[in-house]
Amino acid sequence: MAEINTEKKQKRERTFVYSKGCILVRAIFHTLLPVKYHNPTGMDREGPYMLLANHQSWIDPVIIAVGCRAHEIRFVGKKELTKNKALAWLVTKLHMITVDRHNTDLQAMRQCNQVLREGKVLGIFPEGTRHLPDMMSEVETGAAVLAFRSKALVLPVYIQNKLKLFRRTHVYVGDPMPLSDLYEQGMNADTIQEMCSRIQHTFWDMRKEYQFTARKQKKK
Repeated sequence: MAEINTEKKQKRERTFVYSKGCILVRAIFHTLLPVKYHNPTGMDREGPYMLLANHQSWIDPVIIAVGCRAHEIRFVGKKELTKNKALAWLVTKLHMITVDRHNTDLQAMRQCNQVLREGKVLGIFPEGTRHLPDMMSEVETGAAVLAFRSKALVLPVYIQNKLKLFRRTHVYVGDPMPLSDLYEQGMNADTIQEMCSRIQHTFWDMRKEYQFTARKQKKK
């Protein structure tokens, strides 16, 4: 009986806008804006976990959401999105957690922790902005603080490039980041900085792996 109740709860949590939106966009990703997902089942693992991704375009959350079929991801986004009434309505329907990037937003932090306590998936762009000189040249500490407080599994997802008509975009789902040694040490300034550094290097390594694979394929 417990399993039936859990299944019904999951169905109720699947909002119409999120679910139907993914179906529509998935069709577009198969035609006009082709996207290839590598190891997408890596996102189907049981929650809770934190999904971290690099950020290049406003549509990055959509790219990830479409590739993840097992969960409705609760993304963290900037508070400015709610200034427009239409966007505010959409943000609500998509389970987005809005955060004040310029101040310590305790309410957003509590919402993020609640998502993980409930066994769901939290989506974060640790760069905090799309306008950096290089990928992960800066990493906000918020993701690291959340990871320490929740001891959650952290899953990296690398988006290779911005969407472009009839040009394939590759999305790579990596392995969970090894963080148990940092969790054992506990949260302090040094361990937070070390986690931010690991996030940076994880994504730089994923980019290098993609570039190496692309060069090999060109030579064939």
